[in-house]
Amino acid sequence: MNSSQNNKIIVGDCIENMEKMPAASVDMIFADPPYNLQLEGELHRPNNSRVDGVEESWDKFDSFADYDSFSRRWLAAARRILKDDGTIWVIGSYHNIFRVGATLQDLGYWMLNDVVWVKTNPMPNFRGRRFTNAHETLIWCAKSKDARYTFNYEAMKSMNDDLQMRSDWVMPLCTGPERLKDADGNKAHPTQKPEALLYRAILAATQPGDVVLDPFFGTGTTGAVAKKMGRRYIGIEREAGYAAVAEKRLSRIPAVADPRLFETPSKRREPRIPFGTLVERGMLSAGDILVSPCGRWTAKVRADGTIISADHRGSIHQVGAAVQNAPSCNGWTFWCRNVEGRAVPIDILRQKLRDERT
Repeated sequence: MNSSQNNKIIVGDCIENMEKMPAASVDMIFADPPYNLQLEGELHRPNNSRVDGVEESWDKFDSFADYDSFSRRWLAAARRILKDDGTIWVIGSYHNIFRVGATLQDLGYWMLNDVVWVKTNPMPNFRGRRFTNAHETLIWCAKSKDARYTFNYEAMKSMNDDLQMRSDWVMPLCTGPERLKDADGNKAHPTQKPEALLYRAILAATQPGDVVLDPFFGTGTTGAVAKKMGRRYIGIEREAGYAAVAEKRLSRIPAVADPRLFETPSKRREPRIPFGTLVERGMLSAGDILVSPCGRWTAKVRADGTIISADHRGSIHQVGAAVQNAPSCNGWTFWCRNVEGRAVPIDILRQKLRDERT
């Protein structure tokens, strides 16, 4: 990609501008398309004050057919510029997300997850005739079923107190100082998303230096978070007023001083180390005893890099699974050495060899 297209806001129609961009040139797309709310009349609170909702012309379509046509066009343009191993996030409400989801599948995208953003401070249902609408849905897709997409599993797990990150994300609406206001004190954009939401999506699916595109840039939340995380951004926004707010917002964000702080190493990307290498290097010897974390099972190391228990012989993974009568086992974390009375996983030895190669 031409470097002049990085960290840039393009004012204009998203479809026209995506069609001008080089094919397979962006790593991630985050899209917050019009909701097509189909609102009829104004909404008021019980005290008769008017609710500041989404009433702008860009959210109005003549019919579902028109909205579906628009979705197909921008999603097709997005697919062309997305790298083969890139991913796309699309966020929406019940008004539009199901229609967009069907279009994603029709165009060949491969769904990875639907993520529910649970709002801790949702707008009440003032008329009392429906449930309070307390969530939005994000659909996360790869370009194809076989795509080797980025997913920073360990980073997500670390952010969640060392538990697997779930697909229900609980966080508040954009309020307080984060909410951008115009000169009259009104919301600069009616659907500004919280930076925390973008932070999680970008951290999950990109690496520092990757290009993140937002075709509905609004006031620039995607770009702001991308810049803070050492990623590059491209924003497309047809409303000049929103683009001006975004430009001012982004100009105040300094460049990342140390991009290494935003690197998210993945065990899957680390060099492969066969168990036999530990024996070759003398880190383990034939006859050494390995023990399970609970101390229930033991196995001896063999010279050829296999291990043998009372009833089983094979790789560290095969024997680990067999003694537990389990379908599979990560032998690196299951088998341990006894070091001064403590069971220390042999994965520590593997990591030492990996450190030598970096």
